[in-house]
Amino acid sequence: MNKALSFAAASLAGAYAFFTTGCAHSSCCDSHDHGKAAATSPGQVVKQLVATIQPTAGNKCAGTVRFTEVSGVVYVYGEISGLTPNQQHAIHIHEFGDGTSTDGMKAGGHYNPEEKTHGLPGAAARHAGDLGNLQADAEGKTVFRAEFNDISMLGPKNPIIGRGVIIHAKPDDGGQPVGNAGPRIGFGTIGVANPKQ
Repeated sequence: MNKALSFAAASLAGAYAFFTTGCAHSSCCDSHDHGKAAATSPGQVVKQLVATIQPTAGNKCAGTVRFTEVSGVVYVYGEISGLTPNQQHAIHIHEFGDGTSTDGMKAGGHYNPEEKTHGLPGAAARHAGDLGNLQADAEGKTVFRAEFNDISMLGPKNPIIGRGVIIHAKPDDGGQPVGNAGPRIGFGTIGVANPKQ
């Protein structure tokens, strides 16, 4: 075995040892229950996913969107504020849960693993991430409820964990290619909700 391959093998073995022992020799273990908190722990059941919506630069959109799956149906429940009073706002799941830009653009495009055309809920063809519109009240707040059978929390059908939720400035009018919904005013990454909360 040449030196480069020997070094690579040793590095891989070291990384494996580090990650399989976790933080057993670190103070990080003082604040959490090892073996029960990780989403990938054997036997753990993920009951709910959640996205905490934060405003993009210059906006006030904020809230939470929760996802619960029962018998192949994903139920979506959101509470959002900071919207334009009495206006509809598009809500979509986007490709990436990358919130490192101030404008939400690193979330990429609509989540569309089946490569369908854009559409509103109920359309024969639509992106998996096309969730429709929120309706703001006179105070710019809304409660959103919907259900979908073309996505799943963890798989195998179009899993949404780790994707991004985007709230747009305008309504989704169902037009091509992505509904003419305007700028991104809120963003949140879809992660595993704490089952104890």
